Amino acid sequence: PGTGKTLLCHRLVDLLGESGFSHIGISDLVKANMLYEGQDEDGCFVIDEDRVIDQLDDEQGENIMAGGKIVEYHGCDFFPERFFQLVVVLRTDNTTLWDRLAKRGYHEEKIRENVEAEIMGVLSDEARESYRPDIVMEMSSVTTEDLDSNVARIVAWVEAFVANSH
Repeated sequence: PGTGKTLLCHRLVDLLGESGFSHIGISDLVKANMLYEGQDEDGCFVIDEDRVIDQLDDEQGENIMAGGKIVEYHGCDFFPERFFQLVVVLRTDNTTLWDRLAKRGYHEEKIRENVEAEIMGVLSDEARESYRPDIVMEMSSVTTEDLDSNVARIVAWVEAFVANSH
C-alpha cells in the first residue's frame, strides 16, 4: 500500500479505456465476491488465492485471458505468468511511504512493516522470482512527475505490444 497503484491504474484506464482496457482491483474483487478465508488480526481479508485465480480465469467472470485487464494488487506470486504480458512494481522512498500510510490512518506497526518490506525490496524480489525478467518493470513512484512518466512508459509499452501482436 501507498505506492500509487490505484492512481496509476485509474490514469491508465482513462487513457486506454477506449481501447477496451479495464481495471481489476483484486482487493475489491475479493470483497465483492467473498473470495476470502477469513480475516487476520489487523482485520484484513485473508484471500483464497485459488478462488481468486478461478474468478480471474473464468470466461463468465473477469475473463483475464481475453486481455485488456490492468490488475492491481500488492503482491503477485500466486498469479500464473500466463495472465500477464507486463508486471509493474512501483517503488517509493521510505519517508514518502511512511507519510502516505500515516495519512491513511495505518497503525505505526503496520507502517513499519510496509516500510521495511519496501527497504528490503520484497515485492520486487517476488516479481522477479515469479515471472520472466523481461516482463517485470520496476518504476519509481514518489512524485507527480513519476506518475506522469510511468503512465507514459506503460502506454508506450502497451501500444508497442498491441502493434507487434497483429
